[in-house]
Amino acid sequence: MRFSLTTWNINSVRLRIDIVAKFLKTARPDVLCLQETKCIDDAFPLKRFKRLGYEHVALNGQKGYHGVAIVSKLPFDNTDIRTFCDKIDSRHISVSFGEKAQLAKPVVLHNFYVPAGGDIPDPALNPKFDHKLKFLDEMKACEPLHPRGDDRHILVGDLNVAPHENDVWSHKQLLKVVSHTPIECEKLLAAQAHGEWFDVARERIPLSEKVYTWWSYRAADWTVGDRGRRLDHIWVSRALKDGVSDFRITRDARGWERPSDHVPVTVTLDV
Repeated sequence: MRFSLTTWNINSVRLRIDIVAKFLKTARPDVLCLQETKCIDDAFPLKRFKRLGYEHVALNGQKGYHGVAIVSKLPFDNTDIRTFCDKIDSRHISVSFGEKAQLAKPVVLHNFYVPAGGDIPDPALNPKFDHKLKFLDEMKACEPLHPRGDDRHILVGDLNVAPHENDVWSHKQLLKVVSHTPIECEKLLAAQAHGEWFDVARERIPLSEKVYTWWSYRAADWTVGDRGRRLDHIWVSRALKDGVSDFRITRDARGWERPSDHVPVTVTLDV
């Protein structure tokens, strides 16, 4: 079965529902994972998604901040929400696809929104950065995030770290900027390695090539200088690695009307 999945930090799903609809009508992924939905579950635009063909929805929202959602053409067998750092701040949701989606073997999907970490890269001076580092440590220690053997797992989301040199526009200039500091990169890569995850982007695009999924709102023109970062990730377990058939970043979405600062990232794989 061919299975396509998109992850996108939408920076308010209600504010940007029109560009979400534009993307879905064109790309038609089976599953869309959203981060930073910024709305309570009761305010999520369910009817609009159902009209677009996405009848199955798993939500973990909160008013004005954070929030994650999974909308799907395929039904879920189970849904789950985990909390990290003893905070109820809507940063994770997972679903499993199995018999209801007519899959012979189940697929577990985790959708994450890792804390951004503020502006000061010092955990002693910045509680937000301290929270981010502890969150990444808990991801590494979290047993459900350690697929083994034939486990068919996918982990996606705005992980808010650009871990490799060419995941940012300037490695040297961003070494002391939150999202690319050595300690953040080290902790995200440790969580990836401990879970035996494969980073789909870097499995398909050489480390020598620049790859971005986010461009700051602070730039008057995001295309000038192309000062991006790769903050949005798709990881798969070993059992799914060889099933990946396509990977794409919808870069043009950064230039759509009232865009998010992130763009959709999509994987297609055989499950």
